[in-house]
Amino acid sequence: MNKKMLAPTIISIAMATVMAGAAISPAVGLIASNFPNADPVLIKLILTAPSLIIIPFSFVSSYLTTKISKRAIVMIGLIIYIVSGVGAQFTNTIETLLAFRFVLGAGVGLVMPLSISLISDHFVRRQQVKMMGYSSAFSNLGGIVTMTLAGFLATFGWKVPFNVYWMGAVIFILVYFFLPKNEPVKPHGTGPKKKLPLSVYGYALASASIMLVYYGIATNMALYLEQGKLGGSSVAGAVISFTTIGGMITSLTLAQLQDTLRKYLIPVSLLLMGLAFASLSLTSSIPVILASVCVVGLGQGILFPLINVKALGLVNPLNSDRVIAVVSSCIYIGQFSSPLVLDSIARLLGHPTIRFQYFFIGSALVVSVVVMMIIMFASKSKKDSLIEENLL
Repeated sequence: MNKKMLAPTIISIAMATVMAGAAISPAVGLIASNFPNADPVLIKLILTAPSLIIIPFSFVSSYLTTKISKRAIVMIGLIIYIVSGVGAQFTNTIETLLAFRFVLGAGVGLVMPLSISLISDHFVRRQQVKMMGYSSAFSNLGGIVTMTLAGFLATFGWKVPFNVYWMGAVIFILVYFFLPKNEPVKPHGTGPKKKLPLSVYGYALASASIMLVYYGIATNMALYLEQGKLGGSSVAGAVISFTTIGGMITSLTLAQLQDTLRKYLIPVSLLLMGLAFASLSLTSSIPVILASVCVVGLGQGILFPLINVKALGLVNPLNSDRVIAVVSSCIYIGQFSSPLVLDSIARLLGHPTIRFQYFFIGSALVVSVVVMMIIMFASKSKKDSLIEENLL
């Protein structure tokens, strides 16, 4: 077994998951034009439909690790991924297109938890943090390549961008040759299965919330640009790819950022994202839009891998697959519900525009940071008071 190829192989698996929905986001406008009678929310669900099926299949993947090797599960998931991803271009109705997207979610659901738990299996401590960062960074790189490519392919028609899913075949080859043929995971003990700590579900809820707002870029950017007469599908692909550029930068330096900012890393990341969304609600300048989505990417490039590391640190490594299944499922709940929740809030408040959605997101993130900092300082003051009392 070539150990030098182990890390690149595990990282490539993560790249497949990030390509699941957003890869064809530059073609959303063209798909909407091809299905003029379809509800706009239904069009957006083409991006988020895989998320709904990813959730149950994440737990199926966790269960299967006790029956067959993780390598076999990944290979099965990738075959489903390739067939359903590429096959979507041969459909002629919105219903069959959505059906293929749901099947794609099954493939991603099998692969996605293992793309993270394999890091926990083969790397520990600071090296694990670095690998989480690298995994996120190269996932973002894959997003840059696929979304830019999809934007280019969209110039040839709405069906052509689905060919980006052929990249799954390259990942399949890497897995076949370089991922170890490990034994199925043996259950820990013979008693009843231990419950996961409540904090794990807290991190899962946080992940869902972050993804809900972050995915407002992928689902809305093509329409946002068209409404502002700022560009078409190819421009949308380039703009959306800048979120992945930002994410790649911070993911590569995650360990160093954690050493520097420590407990303030998460609030700083949320604040940057909030200010970036607020900027999007006000500008009509492409350079400012590019800078803003890049900053949004900077934030998510820190938050998602850091949450995974913190959640995994709460449990025994034998339970890592369960933890990742829970956290990742909530991420995809956030992804799936993003257009539904954001559109509903905008309509409820009487401002059904994408600019207002971005303004609302920015405001909510800034408020959350303020609340977080108040809680942190209050906890610190209380701790200092207890120390002072003990000294007296």
